[in-house]
Amino acid sequence: MRVAHEVIVYSRKGCHLCEEVKQSLSRLADRAAFTWREVDIDADAELREKYNEEVPVVFVDGRKAFKYHMSERQFLERLARP
Repeated sequence: MRVAHEVIVYSRKGCHLCEEVKQSLSRLADRAAFTWREVDIDADAELREKYNEEVPVVFVDGRKAFKYHMSERQFLERLARP
């Protein structure tokens, strides 16, 4: 039985790198066991201050895994780690 990983993407509207990461996650959804959700940093002043210059930021199981860019290969390798 595969464990479903939790993935959170901190992003903002109008961010083309954010769109690329979200498209990659959508493509990978049937290839790996994970659920993902997007959090708009501009809706929360604390998140905006924390991640303003880093979006997109991708967390896997509560740990920062990627910022700015994420290749699909690297993402799948990250999920394969214990």
